[in-house]
Amino acid sequence: MSDLHPAGPHHLPGFITAPSDTDPLMVGVGIFLIFAVLMVGIFYLHLHSLPERMAHKSQKFQFEIVAVLCLLALFTHNHLFWVIGLFLAMVDLPDFSSPLRRIAGSVEKMAGVPPEEDPTEPPSETAAHAGTGVPDATKPGAANSTLKTTAAVDEIKSKIQRDLRRGGPGHA
Repeated sequence: MSDLHPAGPHHLPGFITAPSDTDPLMVGVGIFLIFAVLMVGIFYLHLHSLPERMAHKSQKFQFEIVAVLCLLALFTHNHLFWVIGLFLAMVDLPDFSSPLRRIAGSVEKMAGVPPEEDPTEPPSETAAHAGTGVPDATKPGAANSTLKTTAAVDEIKSKIQRDLRRGGPGHA
């Protein structure tokens, strides 16, 4: 600091540096600015994905529509898409396809036509269970046969217990 002009003040504030020194205030402000821009960007993207996260627990079709609307809002900077996606994510759309599918299956069963495979369901594993002799739990009658078997086992147990209390089988 001996190179100062004689007309200048002899005591300078700490944020004023010599011509060849690093300015610590500018470095600190630069680091803070980079950090602030990154945090605002993360907050913006987190807020932008809010409708998608809300619709994630809903139906697949509704989730896909909300995701497309959010992407359109992100790339076009049209906030109306984001607002529509947010409202759509908040509303629980009724499930019309399941009752209609059940009605169609019942009508097919009444007509004697074998029901078609549901494209939204995974393929049944009939080939895997064919050689084992174990009824497939995904078949419509499997739960009914399991209930019948359980009822038959319970009936046999009650008969055995009754016979044991009477002193053996054949004593009436």
